[in-house]
This record gives sequence, structure tokens and C-alpha cells, in this order.
Amino acid sequence: MSDPHGPEDRRDEYGAVGTLERSKREAAQPKLGFFGWIRWAWRQLTTMRVALFLLLMLALAAVPASVFPQRVQDPTAVADYIDAHGQIGRIMDKLQLFDVNSSVWFSAIYILLLVSLVGCILPRTKVHWRALRADPPKAPRRLSRMPAHVPARDVQVDEQTALSAAAAALKRRGYRVKTNSDHVAAERGYLRETGNLVFHIAVLGVVVTAAIGGMLSYSGQRILVEGDTFNDSLPAYDSFTKGTYFNPDRLPKYSVKLDKFDATFDTTSSGNQAGEPRSFVGHVTTREDGQTKKQLLKVNDPLHLGGANLYLSGNGYAPVVTVKDGTGHTVYSGPTVFLPQNGNYVSRGVVKAPDAAPKQLGFVGVFFPTAGEDKATGTATSIFAGLANPVLLLSGYSGDLGLDNGTAQSVYSLDPTNMTEMTTAGGKPLTVQLKPGQSKKLPNGLGSVRFDGVKRYVSMDVRADPSKMYVLVFALLGMLGLGGSLFVPRRRIWVRVAAADDGSSVEVAGLARGEDNRLNGEVDLVAKSVLTRLGHDPAAAEDESLGDRRPGEGDKGE
Repeated sequence: MSDPHGPEDRRDEYGAVGTLERSKREAAQPKLGFFGWIRWAWRQLTTMRVALFLLLMLALAAVPASVFPQRVQDPTAVADYIDAHGQIGRIMDKLQLFDVNSSVWFSAIYILLLVSLVGCILPRTKVHWRALRADPPKAPRRLSRMPAHVPARDVQVDEQTALSAAAAALKRRGYRVKTNSDHVAAERGYLRETGNLVFHIAVLGVVVTAAIGGMLSYSGQRILVEGDTFNDSLPAYDSFTKGTYFNPDRLPKYSVKLDKFDATFDTTSSGNQAGEPRSFVGHVTTREDGQTKKQLLKVNDPLHLGGANLYLSGNGYAPVVTVKDGTGHTVYSGPTVFLPQNGNYVSRGVVKAPDAAPKQLGFVGVFFPTAGEDKATGTATSIFAGLANPVLLLSGYSGDLGLDNGTAQSVYSLDPTNMTEMTTAGGKPLTVQLKPGQSKKLPNGLGSVRFDGVKRYVSMDVRADPSKMYVLVFALLGMLGLGGSLFVPRRRIWVRVAAADDGSSVEVAGLARGEDNRLNGEVDLVAKSVLTRLGHDPAAAEDESLGDRRPGEGDKGE
């Protein structure tokens, strides 16, 4: 009879029991507990994968700031948007879509990104520092198993001489070398990990300095008509945006006066280039620290005053209009900024005279720098951007301008809700057409309007950001670090020297960290250099090393 507990039965029985026990052990995982979950979350947060994901999330989170109006820049536009969209607008406001940069969710992503980058960088820096101070690792027992290998070659020198020659050859090629009793270990390419760390430190630097710059920077806009002066102070700006911790009382003291603005347009070309702008130059007088200078304000060539850059961002025409009311008093006089609507500077603007009596007066106007007729529609238009035949068209209104009801109004629009449009004797809407020097009486004894002339204006952007130079430095460091991490190979080379009948034998092998198509060629070059130093013919070593490679391990990329 066969043994019921023979080898075959025991194998089945023990095999089944063993499988069952392993299943129980695998199913019964230990509970992490509160602190275990905290450690797990920290390890996940401080991985580079999560850091890159948070960087992408931060970029996506900034998109609503460019899609929806932001309260810090234009509170009126935000209020109008909410009123126009009703419940949806109120929900968006609760979600802080109109205050993106100061929202809870944007700040949370930002802080998590900072923590993730710091948590990635510090441990890796510590490990890299230890690697820099450590000796190259010793050679494995069997070099023939390495992906790049040159088999042993006999040389007519003793072992110590061969080791010295191998160390010298490797140092010559930029390796860190450690000479052991029977082999030389060498390693290079630490710049790869250094570059990787520099890149991530640079990303952290950009994030931090950009945040600091956002808190300490400011920007503003000002429209300046020829002859006007801009004194750098908060009330002098048409719009002003400041960082969280910037104090407007600390604005630098300087002034800019626009003496004249020159705009030239192409008058010689034909086709699409006809009438195209050729140059915009503002002649300005600046005053800073008691010194007065004549300077030029050009496109992409800002002025530098008080640590801020003043950019020429736009220009246009400002018709000079004088309005008298029904009592004969001058209630409005001066240049009025009209906004260009197309490339030929057809411009629209509004003139408001709130002090007129017996009724307030308002005018909606269209200005043509070179008046002509649109051949396609037969309507009035401007046929050239230059000031050749200026004409001003005005439509008048009388009544309540609505400036005293507490609601903010744009200087470029007129609310006719509580006003009556002026009409001709025949009851048609009144349109006043004026050329420079002409005037027109208004119906019903409301007064008169006169077109005195035209001035040019410029739109200036004033921007000050103390962090931009640091951001540039970190960005350049990031590019350098990225280049090092991508293009510097990490390699280990071993040269083993063993005793032979007539001297010693030299065997070379190499290992790369990651994919390195040039590793075989590097090992061959090291072997040639060592054998040459030992007075051996390297051509024979090259033939033999090529025969020792595995299939498919060619010198791709050499």
C-alpha cells in the first residue's frame, strides 16, 4: 500500500494549506490608523508627480481670472455682470470666480504646491549630497553581465601599473575615481541630478517670487492729453490695481507731461499697407528727484521712473469742445477723449455738461479724422487715420444725466433714461456736424456747442513689480537645470585588473542610470584609452569588444 502521507499527498495538502494561509495574510492588511494615513498623504503630496499635477491645477485655476471680470480690477464690471446673469451670477460670486487670486481654493492649490515642492526638494537634496560625498560603488562580481562590456585583454604590465593607468584614463574623461585592490570604480553624471534639483528649486523660486511680486506690485492706467501732466499719486490714475501689501502712500514722486504726440501713417503704399501706422512717438517732459528731462515715449520702449515702467499702450484723438447753456455761461470746455473704433480712427465719445441750466446737457459724438464716404454703404466714415479732414458729429440730449443718484457711470457712455433727445423743427433727431472753429446753436434755447480743434492723447500703462528680475533669474536657472537633467548621462564604469601569465588582464564594463544609447561607445573609448596607456594595441581590443556585445546593443547615437 502506498503511504497516505507520502510525498505526493503531503505536497497537495501542504500546498493547499499554504495557499490558504497566504491568502489570509494578504487579505488581512494592517490598519493604517490616523497617523498612518497622515504619513501616506505626506508621501503622496511630496512626490514629483503630485507637484506637477498641482502646477497644472494652478494654471487651470487661473483661467477664470482671464474669462470673468475681477473685482480687484473693475468692481463696476463685476456688479454689472452679476446683475445681468441673476442667480447664476450670484452663485459665481459665492464661488469666488470674481476674486480668483484671493479665493480660498486658489490659495489652497498655491500653498499645497509650495509644500509639495519643498517636500520633494529637501529629501532629494540630502540624498544627492550624500551621493556626492560617497565613493563610487564597487564592481559587481561578474562584469560580463553589464549592458556594456569589453572582455579581458592581457597586457605586459603588473597589476598596480594597470590600476594606475585605468584611474588616470578615467579621471581624464571626467570621472570620479576610487581605486580598489583589484579594480577601479568610476562614476560621473552627478550634474544630471544636480540639474534636476536646480530645476525644481527654480520652479519653487518662480512660484514664491511671483507671489511676493503680486503682493508688493502695482499697476495703473492713465490717459494723457497733449499739454496735460501726470503726477504719480493715487488720485491721478484713471484705474489702479495694487498688491495686497502695497501701500499707495509709498508711490514714488515723479511727473510726466505730454508735450506733443506724433503719429505717422503710410501714405505711399497701396493695397493692405495703405494707411497703416508707421510710428507712434510721444514727446514728454519728466521730472524726478528735482531733475527735468526731455524724453521719448515709444511702443515697446517704456520710460523708467521711480522703479516703474511707463508703457505706451494706445493713442487717439481728443476733440476740443465748448458747450454754453441757455444762460450763455460756458459749462464745459476742453479736450474730450474719444475712443477709436477701427484702424482709420473713427472714434466715439461723450460730452457731459452737468452744470448747464435750465437742464443738464449731454452729447454722444462720432469723430472722423479724415471724413469721407463709405462707398459700400454710402454712410459717413473716416478714409484715413491721419488728421486731414476732421469732422465731428454730435447728437444732443437734455434732462438729468443721472450723476447724482450714487450710481457710477463711465465717462465714455451716456445714460439717456431721464433725458430727452434734441430734435429739429421737423421733429427729427438733431445731428450737429461741425468742423474745427464751427459752432451750432441748440434748439429750444438750450445753448450752443462749438468744435474748437483737435488734440492727441496717449494711454499709458504704469507697472511696478519688484520681483520680475528674480523671476527671470529663476526662470533661466530652471532652463539650465532642465538642460542638465535631460542631456547629462549618469554612468558607472569599472576596470578590473587580474593577474595573468605574462603580466595582468584588463576588463572593462559600464552601467547607465536610465537609457543611454552611447554607453557602449563610452566603454569602448575607456578601454582604448587604458590599453593605449599600457602600450597595448587598442584595435585588437575594439574587434574583440564588438564581438562580445549582446544582439541589438549597437552604438546608436554615436
